[in-house]
Amino acid sequence: MKWLDLPFVKTARGMVQLPGSKSISNRILLLAALAEGTTQVHDLLASDDTARMLDALTKLGISITQIDKNDYSIIGGNGTFPVKQADLFLGNAGTAFRPLVAVLSLMHGHYRLSGVSRMHERPIADLVDALRQLGANIIYLANSGFPPLEIKPMDSFIESNTYFVTMKGNVSSQFLTGLLMALPLSEKKSIIQVSGTLISQPYIELTLAQMQRFGVNVERTDWQQFSIPAHQGYRSPGHITIEGDASSASYFLAAGAIGRGPVRVQGVGRDSAQGDVRFAAALEMMGAKIAMGENWIEASNAETGHTGKFLQAIDLDCNHIPDAAMTLAVTALFAEGATTLRNIASWRLKETDRLTAMSTELRKLGATVEEGADYLRIIPPVNGLIPHAAIDTYDDHRMAMCFSLASLGAPIRINDPDCVTKTFPHYFEKFSQITHPENKINPTKSSIPI
Repeated sequence: MKWLDLPFVKTARGMVQLPGSKSISNRILLLAALAEGTTQVHDLLASDDTARMLDALTKLGISITQIDKNDYSIIGGNGTFPVKQADLFLGNAGTAFRPLVAVLSLMHGHYRLSGVSRMHERPIADLVDALRQLGANIIYLANSGFPPLEIKPMDSFIESNTYFVTMKGNVSSQFLTGLLMALPLSEKKSIIQVSGTLISQPYIELTLAQMQRFGVNVERTDWQQFSIPAHQGYRSPGHITIEGDASSASYFLAAGAIGRGPVRVQGVGRDSAQGDVRFAAALEMMGAKIAMGENWIEASNAETGHTGKFLQAIDLDCNHIPDAAMTLAVTALFAEGATTLRNIASWRLKETDRLTAMSTELRKLGATVEEGADYLRIIPPVNGLIPHAAIDTYDDHRMAMCFSLASLGAPIRINDPDCVTKTFPHYFEKFSQITHPENKINPTKSSIPI
């Protein structure tokens, strides 16, 4: 079992160039593969999740050439995939699995999609039910409602000139994203009616923005109905540059807020289409000083010379920043009072049950935590963080990155640090560059018996 010891660090200060956004990267890869023409994709995120998507698209017959380290040339299939039968292994990449299920169900081919064991525990029934309304022929290969899946050619075709489908909005925004990205392939007008409250709305905004870059416009009525006009095929814009990952920015911005700062992240700024840029506003509510430019965000202490406990607890509905809200949970260890993060039930359906995992690990550091069905209430320890806690990460990249922030209060151990390769392979090196203990010690990896 690998582990990583992080020393107690006094301050955080410096600049970080962010890797490309995972959410944008996998959306752009799929849209480029479906488009007419060739797309040059620049600054693509290099991670396990994007590697799964690249591998799947290659197996589906799409020509992809790596031009440089993070630059690719993709020759689109003009609305189809050349390969009509394939077995695809997608690891634990939800941003690859869910949209591919939707797209492949309209491809009139025979496909099998599987992943790691955790992916097979993540529900997909709401997406499958929606696709079956369109005539999709999808079979559960193990447990009903969960991957792995088999997709066969449609049994029947809807005669109407309009596809009309309803789906729940309160489980995962990736289901609606997949449906939105797939329906332009039908060439019919499509109407999606969302029942209930749509969670993670900024991720749908992100999807619509990327679709528009490829020439497809979606008409939205509030967050309850989405209409896609007929005959809107995807067309390559030629060149696309992936902006920096706003979710990854949250860890460094929080470090700047806790550890004096300033810490500046480059690659994402005030005009970003990513919802997680709103994390900066949450830090500001806690008392941090935030500055923004077109392509950068900076965080520091609002009160020079103070660290940590000048931050104030907040009570926040986190529906709009579900991933970055995890960073707030650890930041709460450094705030005065009880922080409550609400509307985060979707955490339970991610790479692990993040509500329970976060509660368990925060308690190791001495926090008092109340875990509800869709909220966390966190009271920091009175006498500082418990030193040398061994933080379990549950094969969840965000757990590992979030808890690195605890080293601003005490030395800690991160178990299985390599799980960050899912989205940010060099995270701990970047974190080490901006954190400054009195006697700088490079973090070291070791192995100990299980």
